[in-house]
Amino acid sequence: MTASRTCLVVDDSEVIREIAIRIITDFGLEAEGVESAAAAVDYCRDRKPAVVFLDWDLPSMGALDFLREAASLEGDRPAIILCATENDHQQFVLAKAAGAAHHILKPFDKGSLAAKLAEIGLIDGVPNASNG
Repeated sequence: MTASRTCLVVDDSEVIREIAIRIITDFGLEAEGVESAAAAVDYCRDRKPAVVFLDWDLPSMGALDFLREAASLEGDRPAIILCATENDHQQFVLAKAAGAAHHILKPFDKGSLAAKLAEIGLIDGVPNASNG
């Protein structure tokens, strides 16, 4: 895992990006958002985030395209968490094969993001998630 404590949220929905960023920064991490997979590739090359929360349904360049590009990144690669609206096993298999080792279902909440960030070692334990 990289020493970075930055999370990148890749989603074409501004509302989803804002919610995720607010939750992530509540854990004391840095977070930024971009609306396209192409912007995410550039961000990863330049900033080397620790984690990328990647929406499956992106316009133009899709999640699998991003994953192929991310596989070619030099140095530490971010942990990639696929964010999907459907519990589609085939989608998760494809994403995992392409480099997204983790997935989370939307709509996510503070507890589910905390659990995933703790699982990948970016935060300690799971903070009190009952506050939403």
